[in-house]
Amino acid sequence: MKEYTLLLFLALCSAKPLIGPSYFTLKNMMLQDMEEDDDDDDDDNSLFPTTEPIIPLIPFDLFPICPFGCQCYVRVVHCSDLGLTSIPRNIPPDTRMIDLQNNKIREVKENDLQGLTSLYALALNNNKISKIHPKAFQPTKKLRRLYLSHNQLTEIPTNLPKSLAELRIHANKVNKIHKDVFKGMKSLHVLAFQPTKKLRRLYLSHNQLTEIPTNLPKSLAELRIHANKVNKIHKDVFKGMKSLHVLGLGNNKIKDVENGSFANIPSIREIHLEKNKLKKVPPGLPELKYLQVVFLHSNHIAKLGVNDFCPTGRRKKKALYSGISLFNNPVKYWEVQPSTFRCILARNSVQLGNFLK
Repeated sequence: MKEYTLLLFLALCSAKPLIGPSYFTLKNMMLQDMEEDDDDDDDDNSLFPTTEPIIPLIPFDLFPICPFGCQCYVRVVHCSDLGLTSIPRNIPPDTRMIDLQNNKIREVKENDLQGLTSLYALALNNNKISKIHPKAFQPTKKLRRLYLSHNQLTEIPTNLPKSLAELRIHANKVNKIHKDVFKGMKSLHVLAFQPTKKLRRLYLSHNQLTEIPTNLPKSLAELRIHANKVNKIHKDVFKGMKSLHVLGLGNNKIKDVENGSFANIPSIREIHLEKNKLKKVPPGLPELKYLQVVFLHSNHIAKLGVNDFCPTGRRKKKALYSGISLFNNPVKYWEVQPSTFRCILARNSVQLGNFLK
C-alpha cells in the first residue's frame, strides 16, 4: 500500500501541470459533494461540501478509456478549451462530472449522453449550443448540476432531469419558456436565468419558490407563479413592470402584501391570489384603474372594508370589475356594505359565501 501511495505521489508531482489550482479545487469540491450524495442514496440536497476534500485526483494515464485530447481523473472527464464541435464519444460510463466548457459545440444530440447514468455535473457553458434534443438528458437521472450559460439557446430545454439542484442558463437568447419546464424539480435550489428583453409570458408554477424572483423582464405581460411556497409580496418586487396584465400567485402561502406592491403594475387586468393565507384584502386595489378580475377565494379574510376595491371621491375606474371571488372565506356577507362593490360590472360579478371551516 505504501509503495502504491509513493508511486502515485511521484506521478502527480512529475506530471506536467495542465490546469491551475482553482480547477483542482473545483474538482475536489465536486467529487466530495458527489461522494456525500452516494452516502445518502442521492437524497442530499446540499450544493457545496462543508468539509475539506479527502479524495485524491488520479492522472488519466492510469486509466485506458478517455476521449481523445481530454484528461480523465477518477470519474471526472475534463475536455474544456479543445475547440470541440460535438460532445465526444468514449466517455467512461461511471463518469460523474464532464467539463466541456469553452468549446464550439452547437448541439446536444439524443445519444450524446447515452449510458452516463451516474452523471452528477455537466458543464456546457460558453459554447455555441442552439439545439438540445428532447431526449438528450433521459439517461442522466442523477444529474444535479447543469451549466448551459453563454450559449445560443432560444428556449429552456424541455424534459430536463427532475433531479437538478442547480441550473445555470443565463446569457442565452431565451424568449420562450414552456409551461411545465420546471415541473417536478423539487430539488432545484439555484436557477440562474436571464431571458431576453422581449419575453412576454413566464410560467414558474409548481416549484419550490419561497419568494417572487427579482429583476424579472420589464416586458412581461403575464407572470404565473402558482403552487409554490411564496409567503410574502415585497413592495419593489414588481418595480418597472408596467406592461404586466396577468399576475398568478394562487395556491401559495402568502400572508402579507406590502403596501405599494401593486403600484408598480398599473396596467394589471387580473390578479390571482386564491388559496393563500391572507387575512385581509391586499392594499392598493382601488388605484388599479384597469383591474377587472381578482381571485381571493380560499383565504382567511373575515372582513371587507367599504373602500377595499373601489376608489373614493370623484375618482373612477376606467374598467369595471367583471369578477371578484371571495367565497370560502370567513366573511359574513350580510355585514358587507352595498357600496363596497359600487364599481362592479354587474351583481353576479361578485362571489361570496360557501365558507368551509
